[in-house]
Amino acid sequence: MWELRSASFWRAIFAEFFATLFYVFFGLGASLHWTPGSLHVLQVALAFGLALATLVQAVGHISGAHVNPAVTFAFLVGSQMSLLRAFCYMAAQLLGAVAGAAVLYSVTPPAVRGNLALNTLYPGVTVSQATTVETFLTLQFVLCIFATYDERRNGRLGSVALAVGFSLTLGHLFGMYYTGAGMNPARSFAPAILTRNFTNHWVYWVGPILGGGLGSLLYDFLLFPRLKSVSERLSILKGTRPSDSKGQTEGTGEPVELKTQAL
Repeated sequence: MWELRSASFWRAIFAEFFATLFYVFFGLGASLHWTPGSLHVLQVALAFGLALATLVQAVGHISGAHVNPAVTFAFLVGSQMSLLRAFCYMAAQLLGAVAGAAVLYSVTPPAVRGNLALNTLYPGVTVSQATTVETFLTLQFVLCIFATYDERRNGRLGSVALAVGFSLTLGHLFGMYYTGAGMNPARSFAPAILTRNFTNHWVYWVGPILGGGLGSLLYDFLLFPRLKSVSERLSILKGTRPSDSKGQTEGTGEPVELKTQAL
């Protein structure tokens, strides 16, 4: 358990807590109804996308800026981080999400809070349809993250932060009409626990987790396979610390090249 003695490990955990707090605070805040009438989908989609892009830019080199248990699960499935780090990331993300929602709740007038932008199924959408939609939304999102974070790519063009942010925006533009576009169990969990409303809440865990896992398998084992032996994958999952040529640690969940490149 060398990671527990590493200062960079605890900085990464705090970065995930801090980033998820801000992601939920700004994303949910932009989703509240301040005026009569329906909320503009583009406003919400851009708010979540820009919030994530900003956080990838700010803490991507520290923790990888997962800000999402489904994304962390995807990296775990791809043997790109240890079980311990994945568990701590998810715990930090859930705590950060609840903290962000709690701060938003405390600074928002009662008449505006409503259900705090709780994810709900659109009338007529079944739970199986909703789960499928959440799976596809998260699948494309994880594929984008894996492709843009991949240190094996040569001549990578454009901004990682914007690519990830636009992918999340795309998911919201489509998914809000079906499920409210959860795509992130922490984002869905925070308003649910504060409003004590868990109706169909499992959809916002099962769908994103399935999508994240499928995205990881599709990218890392089919589209652009990582040539790692079973023993190498197990050593990463256990938290063993092999060093690469740059003196950085693999298996930490942090994209190796992301630490040295501008996002």
